[in-house]
Amino acid sequence: MPLVALTGGIASGKSTIARRLAEHGAVVVDADQLVREVQQPGSPVLAAIAETFGERMLRPDGSLDRAALGSRVFGDEAAIAQLNRIVHPAVRAESARRFEEAFAADPDAVVVYDVPLLVEARVDDPWQLIVVAHAPEDVRLGRLVELRGMTETDATARLASQVPDDARLRIADVVIDTAGSLESTRRQVDALWDSLDEHVAQRTART
Repeated sequence: MPLVALTGGIASGKSTIARRLAEHGAVVVDADQLVREVQQPGSPVLAAIAETFGERMLRPDGSLDRAALGSRVFGDEAAIAQLNRIVHPAVRAESARRFEEAFAADPDAVVVYDVPLLVEARVDDPWQLIVVAHAPEDVRLGRLVELRGMTETDATARLASQVPDDARLRIADVVIDTAGSLESTRRQVDALWDSLDEHVAQRTART
């Protein structure tokens, strides 16, 4: 019943890896989706965000205005820390519930937590394997501009706001190089899946 953390910087191809693992039968828990769920109207998290950052963070229908919140905290380390103190405990609790639910349904399940902020928030959790999606910064910059429509200035700022690649690579048990073709990435994921037990055993032996 391996519990695998999958992380990577923005535009690193992490979602492609998660989809391929799901195709192999892994249960993928998406941290970004959990964030959206714990911030639903009526939730304690959303109430705390409105209280801390102002009612202008809410849309007329009472839902979170993600663009407004993003603009409010982007580049402000103190505000980001405040937001994290509100959101992270709720996400941690909900993710633990999802993991338990998956293993209760199938004790032999492979559960993958797709989590962008692993280094920042959850690196010391009891993962049995840490997989890092990696592509050079210039490749990711190109993806943000060409595929997501960002300006080069905005894309550069987003990349600069994240932890350095070296910080993620230092914690990796397995690195998936996503700089090449989609097929190359999929082949690496397939190889990981086929040798998952071996990788878990190697990490266990090191720790």
